[in-house]
Amino acid sequence: MSGQGTFENRKGLSGIAWLSLALLITWLILPLLPLALWSVSRSWYFPDILPSDYGLQAWTYVFSDTAGVLKALLQTTIIALGTTVLAALIGVPAGRALGLYQFKGKAFFEILILAPIIVPGIAVVLGIHVVFLKTGLANNLAGVMIVHLIPALPYMVLVMAGVFANYNPLAEGQARSLGANPAQVFWYVTLPAILPGLLMGCFFTFLVSWSQYILTLVIGGGRVVTLPLLLFNFASAGRNDITGAIGILYVLPGIIVLLLAARHLSGRTAAGSLRQI
Repeated sequence: MSGQGTFENRKGLSGIAWLSLALLITWLILPLLPLALWSVSRSWYFPDILPSDYGLQAWTYVFSDTAGVLKALLQTTIIALGTTVLAALIGVPAGRALGLYQFKGKAFFEILILAPIIVPGIAVVLGIHVVFLKTGLANNLAGVMIVHLIPALPYMVLVMAGVFANYNPLAEGQARSLGANPAQVFWYVTLPAILPGLLMGCFFTFLVSWSQYILTLVIGGGRVVTLPLLLFNFASAGRNDITGAIGILYVLPGIIVLLLAARHLSGRTAAGSLRQI
């Protein structure tokens, strides 16, 4: 009887899990349907539920050399990847310090790390714009990458702090006692143990950088054009068909990251990570 009850509970939980997954997918996909329809519509007027005429003119324009969308896509990708690399270089040691060690003023530093998430981005960027102008970091990719660290870095640090809070550094000491140098210890011992958490931090950081509009507009000065800027420009101009096409390109990384994150957040992967640590 007990085994049968357990089986029924598991079956019920499985049904709830599938229902939750279906609702989540529906919630994520429904907002994309109007974008997809707009991107292939030639005319769509109220009160029509569906477009009255279809065509691929918007996609033809998006992939043309004159639109600048492909260049903006490349620049957005470069900026997001560069920001992710910088965040990892800073966030891993910072997360290790916060996760492994107890020191005076730790709570203050944790609040300080959260400050960029709490403070509005427009207030932050207006304050540092003058500094970037004087240091030559305005109106170029490097400056945009650095300013994207303001909202992106806290996610990397907090994720890595959680990873290192459950990390056992004794394996590193054993590796050093066997003659491994610091680089070998990190590559063969530390990195495999923290890799799932590091990948999650990179996913979040990439998405935060990818979606930035205000910081890119102010620091880039209109010379660094990314997909969010183009998307806003075409939406403001009333070009819904081109806005829909660019919007589809804009959300693709989020869907890819969601799929990758779901894989790394699965119970099997999490259990393997804990065994590694």
